[in-house]
Amino acid sequence: MSQSFVKGTIILTLGTIISKVLGSIFRIPLQNIAGDKVLGIFSLVYPLYMVALILSVAGIPIAVSKLISEARAQQKEDEVARLIKTASVLAFSFGVLSFSLLVGGSSWIAQALGGEEAQWAIIVVSTTLLISPYMAVYRGFFQGLENMKPTAASQVLEQFVRVAFILLVAFYMVKAAYPDDIIAGAIMIGSPLGAFASLVYLRALYARSPYRPKRVKLTRTQWMETSKTILTLSIPIALGALAMPFLNLVDSLSVPLALRSYGVGADETSYLFGLYSRGTALVQIATVFSSSLVLPLIPLLSKQLAKGELTQARQTIQKSFELSHFLSWPIAAGLAGLTVPLNIALFTNHEGSLTMAIVLASSVFTSLALLGTGILQGIGESKRAAVIIVIGCVVKWGTNILFISWYGLIGAGISTLVTYAFITWMNHVAIRRHISLSFWNRKVIVYVFASLVMGIGLFLISPTWGRMASLVYVAIATIGGGLFYVGIALALGGVTLQELRQWLNQTKKG
Repeated sequence: MSQSFVKGTIILTLGTIISKVLGSIFRIPLQNIAGDKVLGIFSLVYPLYMVALILSVAGIPIAVSKLISEARAQQKEDEVARLIKTASVLAFSFGVLSFSLLVGGSSWIAQALGGEEAQWAIIVVSTTLLISPYMAVYRGFFQGLENMKPTAASQVLEQFVRVAFILLVAFYMVKAAYPDDIIAGAIMIGSPLGAFASLVYLRALYARSPYRPKRVKLTRTQWMETSKTILTLSIPIALGALAMPFLNLVDSLSVPLALRSYGVGADETSYLFGLYSRGTALVQIATVFSSSLVLPLIPLLSKQLAKGELTQARQTIQKSFELSHFLSWPIAAGLAGLTVPLNIALFTNHEGSLTMAIVLASSVFTSLALLGTGILQGIGESKRAAVIIVIGCVVKWGTNILFISWYGLIGAGISTLVTYAFITWMNHVAIRRHISLSFWNRKVIVYVFASLVMGIGLFLISPTWGRMASLVYVAIATIGGGLFYVGIALALGGVTLQELRQWLNQTKKG
């Protein structure tokens, strides 16, 4: 893989780690401050916002990065200006449309999510749609230049501002004894404020960039042609990018429905969904590496295929999967093995631990599904990736209804595991139609075996101590479990010291 790809992946991984730690871990103090019901309302509404955001952006940033990368590879610099101008207008227009639909339908949407208490949160968070699409175009511009630093830095800035306001508002309003639905709505103000801070930062970088294209006037014909080019590519990409948000939205709609059919009262639904969300919050962190691989991977694969470098593209895909397997299996097994002390340390008690463990175990397939979707987009199979996601959503809805009717809340965790495993398999089949790829090999088998040994070991020795003691134990067990996993992988030949040194050297160079 090229140094720019490795460097971009490392930068995005670091930025995404910080961003996702802030964006996921904040749910822990939020739950501690405001309780599981507020967390439940937040977790019901937020996937809806993410789906609306991705649809409003319509995949434009990734499409822009892909098209700019191809234009620069073919030395067509004049196309960059047309792409940026057209993409900005399209993104803002879709943002306004999405905002209007969410606000206008907030009452009906809230009822579909389980009750009117979610309406205020929907209205407040929807204002972000007036800012984020325009901001995202600038991220696409820099990604097309294979410069991932602005995206990484803006993600961190956005999350920092967002989380700070969420926790500050929650603390104040809980102290003032506001109702849960008002608190859940008010904390959403952090989202538009975070997006605005990110937009200001990116706009300033863009204004100073030496690669900033000159202003151009577009004729009607140029506008229509460029818009068609962007939308033809971006809409399937948007559907592919909906993988986790849309599946989370399916949870928001189907889990409350299934719980009520199971016999749970309406008042208890938000509370139980809050318990389920404990696991999904930590999955966001577990998928950091695969998420970080996708953004630089798409323009890199596009450039390699545009130049006819099929061997290099295959090697890039193979190495990306190997790295994802090497990291994703132990993270999933370790988190699942440490579920009880993690639950106590982070959420004050061990309620919902079995559901949480199943959801955390599914994170390995979530990571591989995200990576597979990104690879399909990079090799020009965005439509197929979108179809797989749609099928996955149907599977998620059906398995939620089925398994929750059998096992209650635990069924939602089982459904998550089954659905992402299915999407991973479908992606792999689709990729192999175009590029010869070894998904299951000796290395992967070693990673799985080492991870299972490590995870089962952590589970068997996990204590049920107090909160601070559990937190200390989790920190020590994480380091020890990681070293144990690497030791087994080295002993069984899943990875060599030379490969580890090479990866570390690439990291230092990045």
